Amino acid sequence: MRIAIVLNASWNIYNFRMGLIQTFLETGHEVYAIAPPDEYSERLVEVGCRYIPVDLDNKGSHPVKDLAYTASLYKIYKAIKPDAILHYTIKPNIYGTIAASLLGLKVINNVSGLGTVFLRNNLTSKLAQFLYRLTFTLPDKVFFQNPDDRNLFIKRGLVKESITDVLPGSGIDLQKFRPLPFRRNHTFTFLLIARLLYDKGIVEYIEAIQTLKKSGIHAKFQLLGFKDNSSSGIPERLLNQWIEAGLVDYLGTTDNVTHFINHADCIVLPSYREGTPRTLLEAAALAKPLIATRVPGCIEIVEHEYNGFLCEMKNSVDLARQMQKMTKLDNSSLHEMGEASRRKVEEKFDETLVIDKYMEAIGLHQVPA
Repeated sequence: MRIAIVLNASWNIYNFRMGLIQTFLETGHEVYAIAPPDEYSERLVEVGCRYIPVDLDNKGSHPVKDLAYTASLYKIYKAIKPDAILHYTIKPNIYGTIAASLLGLKVINNVSGLGTVFLRNNLTSKLAQFLYRLTFTLPDKVFFQNPDDRNLFIKRGLVKESITDVLPGSGIDLQKFRPLPFRRNHTFTFLLIARLLYDKGIVEYIEAIQTLKKSGIHAKFQLLGFKDNSSSGIPERLLNQWIEAGLVDYLGTTDNVTHFINHADCIVLPSYREGTPRTLLEAAALAKPLIATRVPGCIEIVEHEYNGFLCEMKNSVDLARQMQKMTKLDNSSLHEMGEASRRKVEEKFDETLVIDKYMEAIGLHQVPA
C-alpha cells in the first residue's frame, strides 16, 4: 500500500511522525513524505521514505500561493496514486483535501491544534473556519487531539461528527523517552519549550519570573524554541531585552530536547490553547513535574496537584504562584510528581495507541505477508 504523509515542514514529519512511519515501513508499505524542503528532508529519505518537495507559504492566507499549493498537491497525488493520504496542519488539511477529493482518494486529516485562527475573531479566523466547513465534509476520517477541539468543530458545523475521533496527541515512544534517576538541581530550574509566540504564554512566563525575583525566589529560568518572525511572534528586540535584564536564559533551538528536559526540575507551558502539546508529553515521559494553563490540550496531560499544577490563562500572577509552590516542594514530593507524570503517559499517551487508530482508519488490520 502507498501512504502519503503531508505536512508543513519536513522537520515536523521527522520529529513527530517517525513512529508511525516506521510502523508502515516495517509492515511492508511505501511511505511518501510530502513537505517543503529543509535540513530534515534527507533524513526522511535515509529512514526509507520517498520524499517529494512542495512549495508552501506558511505565513497567512495568500489566495494565489494557496491555489498553487493545491495544484502542486493535485499533480503529486495524481502521479503517485496513494491508497491513503494523511494530512496534518491547517493548509495540508484544507488544500490537500481539495486536491485529493478531486481524484477520489482516501483522506485522513489530523487537527493537531486550533492555532491562532481560533484564538482571534478576525477576517483570517472567519476565512479559516469557512474553509474548514467547506472541505471537512470530504475526508474519510478527521482525528482531533483532544475532545474540546472535536466538540468545537462539531458545534460550529465544521465537520460531521460521524467521521471524527480523538487521538492522544501524536503519542510518545515510551522506550525512547525513559526517565533518568531523580536528581534535583542545586538551583531550581524551570524550562519553557515552545515556538516564540505570544499565544504560548511567553510574556506571562517573563512576568511571572519578574514577580518571583521580586519575591526573593532564587531559581533558573530557561526558554528553548524557534524564533518566529510572524506577527504572532515575540520580536527579537523584546527577547534581547529579557536576556540583557537577566530574566531568562534563551537556549536557542536543539535536536536534543531530551537533554534540556532531563536537566530541568520543572517544565512550564502557559499556552492559551493546545492540541496535545508535545513538549509536555515528552517532559511527562521523562518523569518531570509540569506547570501549564487550565486550557484544552494542557488539561489532558496535567492533573492539578497530581503531576503538576494548573494556572489560569493569561494570568502571570497565578503562574508565579504555581511556580513558587513548585520550588517549595521537598525532594520526595517533587519526585512523586514526576513519577505521576510518567504513569500518566504510560496509561493514556503510548504511541502504540495512536498507531493502532491510524492502522484501523487506513484499513491495515493485518500485517502484510
